[in-house]
Amino acid sequence: MEQPYDYDRDKVSAYLYAIIEQHSTDQALAWLAQRSKVLQDSASVQQFNLTFSAIPRFTGKEIVTLSAGTIHELQETAHGFFVQGYTLDRLARTWWLLQWPANDRVNYVQTIEGLFNAAEMNELVALYGALPLLPWAQEWKLRTSEGIRSNIGTVLEAIMLHNTYPARYLDEPAWNQLVLKAFFTDKAIHDIIGLDERANAKLAAILIDYAHERWAAGRPVNPMLWRLVTRFIDDANMPDIQRVWHSAENIEKEAAALTCYYSTYAPARALLQQAPVLEQEIKEGLLSWGRVAAKQVN
Repeated sequence: MEQPYDYDRDKVSAYLYAIIEQHSTDQALAWLAQRSKVLQDSASVQQFNLTFSAIPRFTGKEIVTLSAGTIHELQETAHGFFVQGYTLDRLARTWWLLQWPANDRVNYVQTIEGLFNAAEMNELVALYGALPLLPWAQEWKLRTSEGIRSNIGTVLEAIMLHNTYPARYLDEPAWNQLVLKAFFTDKAIHDIIGLDERANAKLAAILIDYAHERWAAGRPVNPMLWRLVTRFIDDANMPDIQRVWHSAENIEKEAAALTCYYSTYAPARALLQQAPVLEQEIKEGLLSWGRVAAKQVN
């Protein structure tokens, strides 16, 4: 029989609450304890929803600071759940979502969908960011696909960046739409979890068409795009790799070098051999997609 959680919910809930305790006032903790008791006594959807909305008024919005050990431990326990940079209210809302009883699948899904439907921007950020922790994981695929169509930047970032849910559960068309939307909206591509694992030929073709459109309009192409073409270089798109290779921009030449290095396509490997210094830097770990991404930020 399928279980609501595919991780140790009690352990993760305790981790989250311990972080909340470290950053909260006595007044805020007393309020959370009181709201938890009300929920246990009443199992009221209304009270659950009211608490979710009211949390920032009692916790504040301080950014939580965590040790590397705490971050790692939480990620190991909860499917890579990423809390670095979270505000206290967002973290408390995430914890609160785990307090609603989840054994009744229909009831839990209806309750959380109600939060999504009524949510304002910051509430949506908390909800989408919590996707890796929500029980009945398969139930949130459609909601995630709908979220990708949002025009709110922070909501898109909550879905796209440092979030393990999309790569684990979205089907290929929805995944491809997420990645393409990330390029359209200039998100930090390197922070999308599962880029290499979910790379696919259809997405590579879509992104190459997108690159052609950008070039035709005289606009630059994000060098991270070529990372997703690596496994799918062929006779048809090799001229695009050569164009990037011969770019006057160092970051583009480096992206082309990385693409060729990780490709198994013989002409791409041969092209890389024309720049032995770059090839050696890649071998030594001095040149990586992480470095390319860092250069974009700087």
